[in-house]
Amino acid sequence: MDEQTPGTPSDAPAPQGPTLFDWEFATDPYPAYAWLREHSPVHRTRLPSGVEAWLVTRYADARQALADQRLSKNPAHHAEPAHAKGKTGIPGERKAELMTHLLNIDPPDHTRLRRLVSKAFTPRRVAEFTPRVQELTDHLIDGFAAKGEADLIHEFAFPLPIYAICEMLGVPREDQDDFRDWAGMMIRHGGGPRGGVARSVKQMRTYLGELIHRKRDDLGNDLISDLIRASDHGDHLTEAEATAMAFILLFAGFETTVNLIGNGVHSLFMNPDQRALLQDSLAAGESALLATGIEELLRYDGPVELATWRFATEPLTLGGQEVAAGDPVLVVLAAADRDPDRFADPDTLDLSRTDNQHLGYGHGIHYCLGAPLARLEGQTALATLLTRLPELELAIPPQELRWRGGLIMRGLRTLPVRFTPRNT
Repeated sequence: MDEQTPGTPSDAPAPQGPTLFDWEFATDPYPAYAWLREHSPVHRTRLPSGVEAWLVTRYADARQALADQRLSKNPAHHAEPAHAKGKTGIPGERKAELMTHLLNIDPPDHTRLRRLVSKAFTPRRVAEFTPRVQELTDHLIDGFAAKGEADLIHEFAFPLPIYAICEMLGVPREDQDDFRDWAGMMIRHGGGPRGGVARSVKQMRTYLGELIHRKRDDLGNDLISDLIRASDHGDHLTEAEATAMAFILLFAGFETTVNLIGNGVHSLFMNPDQRALLQDSLAAGESALLATGIEELLRYDGPVELATWRFATEPLTLGGQEVAAGDPVLVVLAAADRDPDRFADPDTLDLSRTDNQHLGYGHGIHYCLGAPLARLEGQTALATLLTRLPELELAIPPQELRWRGGLIMRGLRTLPVRFTPRNT
């Protein structure tokens, strides 16, 4: 591959590319992504799993790729042997028979399944859920406010979206801690051995199948009940599809929000001037800066680093590179959202930024279905933290923070904080 800097002699050595996907890279991937945008914007690399894939790093190319129907979500289009396909999705989903969900299918099945669940995440439905999200947020803060210290990942950012999505799905409260344990295994081992994640996926799949059976006799006002009703009224939703749908809504609906909250608080710690502006705005009872601020935090250091897998169904040209049929393509959202050709001062956090068509939740037909709920949870979490614990600060030096390894998500392992203790 020709990775020469424009204007250099044809016989000059290609510039040395950065090391990708090691622990140093995980801490701060943005310099490496800047190099790729300039020198090799559509870059073929071998991933830690051994799979070779194209990384798309410029905004214009990324937006094109996310909407290109020649890039399929179905792993059946992967050119490598079948044994390699297990390396390109959620660990354990194939063995647990959970492949027929929105992240793995194309139209027309994608259109049909997305239509069935889209009503659960309309702005109106999410707005109706706002008081409950606030209750959950306050309850979690009450649990550590008197201590004067907390790990914001495990005590706050992690349980909040778990309990929220469980309630939307209709998981009984007495079972929600089981989901918290299974989801915790996914987060702890997301970048390591896949066995623990696969076991949790299998346990979750078994539980969801049993829950769907139970709910057929006792339908409620929840998403799983809605899926059952749709199936019973001729929308052709099989039991396997219903189980896979419930699974992916839970799986995709919690980790993105964990990282949105954790990365967002971290970004505010690292940019105290922006944090002060937001706190002043909240103290004055204003909401405009919070709304634009969440979008900027999604752009600046968002929860999803790379979009989920796509596979070329035919030869195509992307960013000047020839991509063969069957090749995996990974759109690097984190790189695209810092592209200086699209965003002014892209490495600067500006909570008041309004020209902010970021790709943090994707683009096209696979745009994140749960984005309205994630935004609600992110806004509620940040506003409540900064209002109730205004002197919140990092409890360890920033360089001691550790980021989770992995390919798709970007998030902190822990976020230790301290503050003035408060009685609830």
